[in-house]
Amino acid sequence: MKITFVTDTYTPQANGVATTLERLVNGLRERGNEVDVIRPAILACDEEGLGVPSIGLPGYREVRFGFPMRLVLQSRWSRRRPDVIYVATETPLGASAINAARSLAIPAASGFHTNFQQYVAHYRLPLLERATLNYLRRLHNRSSCTFVPSRDVIEDLDAKGFENLQLLPKGVDTKRFHPKKRSIALRQSWGVGPGGIVGLCVGRIAAEKNLPLVVEAFRAIRSRIPDFQGVFVGDGPKLEELKRDFPEFHYAGVLRGDALAEHYASADLFLFPSITETFGNVTLEAMASGLAVIAYDYAAARQHIRNGENGFVAPFDDDAAFLDLALAVAGSDLSSIREEARESARRVRWRKVVKRFERQLAELAGAVEVPDDLPSEVESMTSVCA
Repeated sequence: MKITFVTDTYTPQANGVATTLERLVNGLRERGNEVDVIRPAILACDEEGLGVPSIGLPGYREVRFGFPMRLVLQSRWSRRRPDVIYVATETPLGASAINAARSLAIPAASGFHTNFQQYVAHYRLPLLERATLNYLRRLHNRSSCTFVPSRDVIEDLDAKGFENLQLLPKGVDTKRFHPKKRSIALRQSWGVGPGGIVGLCVGRIAAEKNLPLVVEAFRAIRSRIPDFQGVFVGDGPKLEELKRDFPEFHYAGVLRGDALAEHYASADLFLFPSITETFGNVTLEAMASGLAVIAYDYAAARQHIRNGENGFVAPFDDDAAFLDLALAVAGSDLSSIREEARESARRVRWRKVVKRFERQLAELAGAVEVPDDLPSEVESMTSVCA
């Protein structure tokens, strides 16, 4: 198949959407598909596809908004027509891509990777929340179908009038994220002794990630367990404020590849109290690394964590319950939990996700042959986009 991805974020940016898209693109290519990636030109990736002009979000320059390029895309796709288009982000670039595809009668799927309507509330723009939701609903409903990474988000969007929603789960690289990457030297650099405990938080250092609750949990655990260190991995608009107000914790900045895997494996607990996720890739990465994850009961945690068996979940958006759970978990024997977390992650491979996505795109494109090698448990979840 000839597939075109349109996105405002891509490697080497360090976020869940960029990671997911890189995995999908590479996986589709490995299976013999021709994949073109249209993304902001400022991103220093190895892709030869079209780079478009973009602007950074005020106060958060890492987030790029691609300019609308309808005429450019129509011309490009008229010369070299793709079988199907996947619009991964909903900015003006993505909207113009859907419009261009409709004008050329090319099937175009969209992806709902980010709860933008919730983000604007966290950035003190509550009056825009309804307008943002209306914009997202209109945009996605103009696409042929919308891929969503978790069932609870599908239920929420369906109740809000989004149409043609399809599940596309996510996977994890269990070779990269592995307990064997644990580093005693790294733990010592954090000031933790052999019997100490490290709590980890990975992601954007931004308002929508509920960071005050992470800080509160870290401080509460340290008050009970002196040999404890809290580690933040990531960057964002709240990083300098966090470092200034809470210098007792370690801030690693943005990490990728083996360095990121080493930080995961060298921790013991993973705290993830965000309430704005559509999935949360970091949950699976932490589980694959053998960590005891503490998260709210939704998105990736609801799909993959069995409370008390391979991780821990608190009722959604219940700060007190999350904090109590973190304190109880920090003082307990986590060996069996961590082993089962790793085993659970091993069953969620990107290879299966890519095969499923390929089949869904082929059905959307129509009459495109795809090797019939999907595992039965994956194929049973596949459905044709309306």
